[in-house]
Amino acid sequence: MQRAARAFWLRAPGRGEIRPVSLSVPDVGEVMVRTLYSGVSRGTETLVFRGEVPESQREAMRAPFQEGDFPGPVKYGYLNVGVVEQGPPSLLGRTVFCLYPHQTRYVVPADAVTVVPDSVPPARAVLAGTVETAVNALWDAAPSLGDRITVVGAGMVGCCVAALLARYPAARVQLVDTDPTRAGVARALGAEFALPEEAAAARDLVVHTSATEAGLARSLELLAPDGEVLELSWYGDRRVSLPLGESFHSRRLTVRSSQVGAVPPAHRSRRTFADRLALALELLADPAFDVLLTERCAFEDLPRVMPGLAENGPSALCRLVEYRTVEGEDESGTADEDRPGTGRPLGG
Repeated sequence: MQRAARAFWLRAPGRGEIRPVSLSVPDVGEVMVRTLYSGVSRGTETLVFRGEVPESQREAMRAPFQEGDFPGPVKYGYLNVGVVEQGPPSLLGRTVFCLYPHQTRYVVPADAVTVVPDSVPPARAVLAGTVETAVNALWDAAPSLGDRITVVGAGMVGCCVAALLARYPAARVQLVDTDPTRAGVARALGAEFALPEEAAAARDLVVHTSATEAGLARSLELLAPDGEVLELSWYGDRRVSLPLGESFHSRRLTVRSSQVGAVPPAHRSRRTFADRLALALELLADPAFDVLLTERCAFEDLPRVMPGLAENGPSALCRLVEYRTVEGEDESGTADEDRPGTGRPLGG
């Protein structure tokens, strides 16, 4: 017996569609998850939607449960929260997070899901992948007690980094963005806010997340001598110019990359990917993170919504995608096997 599901696919750059799929019965060691919410990562996912993944990075940029290849057709995404409908007794009925694309139901190995703590609402849990990126960045940056720290770029990643930094004892944290409406978000997260031209100088650490050339240049300007910029932005196939003349060398500045695909060396022997994700979910018990869930849409509306996000329309932090019973998915657990595109088992 198979069960019907539907998935959002990028058919070609700039064009998305919802496709029917069918799921095989979970094998031993697998779970079937019914999705409650997924989240659109505005930075990476919109870059993928525009078809801007460089050919040299297409393998490195594959999501854990991606199907298809860049630039398309491809099923891409990695912020998914759902309920285990079938699987081991210890997981049955539990709310879980998985690095899975936008799909109504899916089958994955049981060790690919992480149980969401009871203290974390399912909608907020979609931020786990982004908070995990922030955790990894701070492991890389290793900020110290009382540091003067600026985060340039108040998108999802920047806001999550600022939220965690605001917990550091005696740290002075400022969130910088060109959008003045982000001031309220910064306050809710416990950080100061400034426009780029008003940002505080002489910073020990600047975390850059704006994915703009101007933001990176401003990040360097804000550093104190011997300061460091931690670069979290990913530019796809765009080239970025960096002002390495003037006082860059005399001030002994550093630009360092951070990427969630690897645990930083200082933690690699003691922390696994699973440990890092579990920590991110624990941190999401803080209701301050709810300020990042700025917009919602139904799963069925993704083909209409994504082009607007990719074209840099009205700014959203996390677009929360809501799921309900979708036409074509019956409650008896059987699929219409005559429908095209439903013959491939997923996640096994």
